[in-house]
Amino acid sequence: MKFTLSWLKDHLDTEATLAEIADTLTDLGLEVEEVVDPAAKLAPFTLAKVLHAEKHPDADRLRVCKVLTDEGEKTIVCGAPNAREGITVVLAKPGDYVPGIDVTLGVGKIRGIESMGMMCSERELELSEEHNGIIELPSGEVGEKFTDWLAENRPEAIDPVIDISITPNRPDALGVRGIARDLAARGLGVLKPLEIEAVPGGFPSPVRPVIDPALKARGCPVFAGRLIRGVTNGESPDWLKQRLEAIGLRPISALVDITNFFTYDLNRPLHVFDAAKVKGDLSIRFAREGEEILALDGKTYALQPTMMVIADDNGVESIAGIMGGEASGCTAETTDVFLESAYWDPITIAAAGRALKITSDARYRFERGVDPAFTLDGLELATQMVLDLCGGEASDVVVDGAIPDTSRAYRLDPARVISLVGMDIPEAEQRRTLTALGFTFTGDMAHVPSWRPDVLGEADLVEEVARIASLTKLKGIPMPRETSGVPGVILSPMQVREKTARRTIAALGYNECVTYSFIDAASAALFGGGAEATRIENPISSEMTHMRPDLLPGLLQAAARNQARGFADLALFEVGPAFAGGEPGEQALQATGLLVGASAPRDPWGSRRPVDVYDAKADAEAVLAAIGAPARVQINRKLDAWWHPGRAGNIALGPNVLATFGEVHPKVLREMGVKGPAVAFTIRLENAPFPKVKTPTRPALVLSDLHAVERDFAFVVDTTVEAMTAVNAAYGADKALIAGVSVFDQFTGPKAEEQMGAGKKSLALSVRLQPRDKTLTDAEIEAVSAKIIDKVSKATGGTLRK
Repeated sequence: MKFTLSWLKDHLDTEATLAEIADTLTDLGLEVEEVVDPAAKLAPFTLAKVLHAEKHPDADRLRVCKVLTDEGEKTIVCGAPNAREGITVVLAKPGDYVPGIDVTLGVGKIRGIESMGMMCSERELELSEEHNGIIELPSGEVGEKFTDWLAENRPEAIDPVIDISITPNRPDALGVRGIARDLAARGLGVLKPLEIEAVPGGFPSPVRPVIDPALKARGCPVFAGRLIRGVTNGESPDWLKQRLEAIGLRPISALVDITNFFTYDLNRPLHVFDAAKVKGDLSIRFAREGEEILALDGKTYALQPTMMVIADDNGVESIAGIMGGEASGCTAETTDVFLESAYWDPITIAAAGRALKITSDARYRFERGVDPAFTLDGLELATQMVLDLCGGEASDVVVDGAIPDTSRAYRLDPARVISLVGMDIPEAEQRRTLTALGFTFTGDMAHVPSWRPDVLGEADLVEEVARIASLTKLKGIPMPRETSGVPGVILSPMQVREKTARRTIAALGYNECVTYSFIDAASAALFGGGAEATRIENPISSEMTHMRPDLLPGLLQAAARNQARGFADLALFEVGPAFAGGEPGEQALQATGLLVGASAPRDPWGSRRPVDVYDAKADAEAVLAAIGAPARVQINRKLDAWWHPGRAGNIALGPNVLATFGEVHPKVLREMGVKGPAVAFTIRLENAPFPKVKTPTRPALVLSDLHAVERDFAFVVDTTVEAMTAVNAAYGADKALIAGVSVFDQFTGPKAEEQMGAGKKSLALSVRLQPRDKTLTDAEIEAVSAKIIDKVSKATGGTLRK
């Protein structure tokens, strides 16, 4: 929405500056997108007077002028034919930027004579296209600013243009008067009264509107018009042409320009028909199958039966509320016109405009909603302007239908307004604000003006009061605390655990991925999902039909995409929910990491090797330790189908699985398009028990001043026995005294079987005994050693190696 400052002041009596108006408009919600101020680019130029002018000695078309400026007498070489003694000119000094030629002046030397500036033409100052000579001013004093002279003599030349963005809920701001009303409500001036006087009709109108009964309820509730005969459709006066040109509209003729003026001035789109080209009455109806119209934009449009049209006995003359037809358009020969003002249903207009792909000022306003109560008033004002500019005689007003009733009222609760807005706005100020915006009051009930279709409840009253009061005045006030002292924790224990897991995995060198919770059915089936319970009713694509049963498929798909782009070594992780069903409780929080390729880049020391199951195991144990999971766990092989059956395991506390680690099944890798090796781990964050002591501080460190004792044991066991079984058994021999158990050697292979028997291996354990109250005797050490041997032998079926 564009308008000029002088246009705004036709409706608003204000002394505010351009900057104040622009800032206030944005603060009111009418965002200013651009301000074009011609005076800004003309600010450096001043007036000067030519004292003497003579022909240049070395050029026939140049003249050497002595010019009196505010800095004294200057020599300027000029090529304008009208450069002569005694004229007042516009001077550009060295250092000034001349917009019309995009040049910053300097001191020049023209044919041997130094020139100290330039006398400008209108085109060089972008005032017009005139460039046959320099500007000659009929008045003005030397040194006077050119902008001051223009403000007094040609104010339209420096009239600023303001371009604002209008949101769809503010159709009232599509007219200059609506914008002025908002500024007046803010206190930036006083809204001038709009005087409306009915123009008496001198004769009955021979053209009458007839609305199809089906359209009166919704479509075209009211259609008004009148015939004006004896008009002269000539050129518009300068003030009207300048207004339209300033906002980017091309003046066409007085009649057309008047309708364009009212569209922008009062948000009242109108249309004029050449009455001589109208046959019979004007019928407002739906278009008929096969009807076409040659519109004013020169294009022919095929109409659909859902589109409203204005037709006469000859056929369709206008696309209702969107664009008139060429056949009944006004020309220079037009002497009789029918001036139309109607209210059209916004939804019907919007649907027709989109279907026809027509963008017009009328459609833009009608589909947002114009003021229905202003239909007849707009017709009277436009009639008076037609008579003033084009002459003629007006007929009686003819109307079909009735203005729709938009009356509604909502209760204003001043206390509620203060509570919601957060500012202390007195009740009197709230009422004054709404009254200035056009609301009227009956007790506490605020009646909404007809030009505000967006106000549909008490909340909208609050919004209007807050908008005018300016939310920039809000002061940040901390909310009162519910309790005193040290603030309590904000995050839940599970949120803390999730955050810890995410930070730990990232610290291990993994890159975090965020994938969709939806995957395709085939991938879901590979990971135990794809059932009807997890199928999406309205998937956004065929590759996102099911909720993911695990985080691995998303990571594997990301790995496949990266490998296709040349990235072979990957370390990816994700923390998020996996879904076993469609009910609220059938989801679990997981932290999953994926390693693909090699463990290190190539180097001279042979550090590079393929990732293996122990990389995944070590990372899984690091995450479990970080989230506070117990250190003593079991490893079992009750694996899901997507893990390698011999190179994976579960870290568990009895039946409670805390994590799974290992190689991804080769079949799954082939199906997902990933080139191995690929190992992964999945932490089930909700399965790890929380510490029994829930204090934010760690317990005190307990140190013993007694020497620890270490003893080594080697057991001959079956090759199928897991080392963890022996370690856990050794721990159980004396939980108070044994501080640590570790495997320091494993002897396997043909030589081991040759010494110990087929299917046998040797496991060597180091056990650390830490006394607390006294030094251990040899007898006590031997007793504990015997318990360790007994426990391990029973748990593994092995014997002490000799």
